[in-house]
Amino acid sequence: MRKVIVLEFMSLDGVIQAGGGPQEDTSGGFKYGGWQVPYSDDALDETMNKQMSLPFDLLLGRTTFDIWEPYWPQHTDIWPGAATATKYVASNTRTSSEWQPTVFLGGDIVEKVRKLKQEDGPNLHVYGSANLLQTLFKHDLVDELWLKIYPLTLGSGKKLFVDGAIAAAFKVTESQISPNGIIIANYVRAGAVTTGSY
Repeated sequence: MRKVIVLEFMSLDGVIQAGGGPQEDTSGGFKYGGWQVPYSDDALDETMNKQMSLPFDLLLGRTTFDIWEPYWPQHTDIWPGAATATKYVASNTRTSSEWQPTVFLGGDIVEKVRKLKQEDGPNLHVYGSANLLQTLFKHDLVDELWLKIYPLTLGSGKKLFVDGAIAAAFKVTESQISPNGIIIANYVRAGAVTTGSY
């Protein structure tokens, strides 16, 4: 069995859109593309190098794939794993790509992700993919969250969680605060939400 692990850069108010550059994703009139860049530091670089060097396949929404497809094949020196990983892309509109290995998942994405999780192979890493994430959360398909939470609010943009995510408990397995104030925290799914009273 393999896990679905969500790796996201997010603002304090949960925005995950276009952290890497002004033209990365301007949909919805988003005007703060590149918001994560001024906060980069050695602690973040070390974490990313570690996470990007693990064995993994990618599970991506079509918009994220469309952004990555022209970029990462030209930057294999930075992230060679993206070239060799199988890219599973949720899309009902695309069926092929020159960036291989890529598999397009049309139709019932929930059932297809469930089947992928049952297979042998590396864990499935999800970056970006805001629309796909909502489906994964709604159907309890996310096993871990590896988050980088930045010390700013953006007010609008695509968010990690929106209405429709199920109630779920998580346990922190690793955490640190980088010199520039990025909270780097890993969470693993820990059953149902429990309540109590004071």
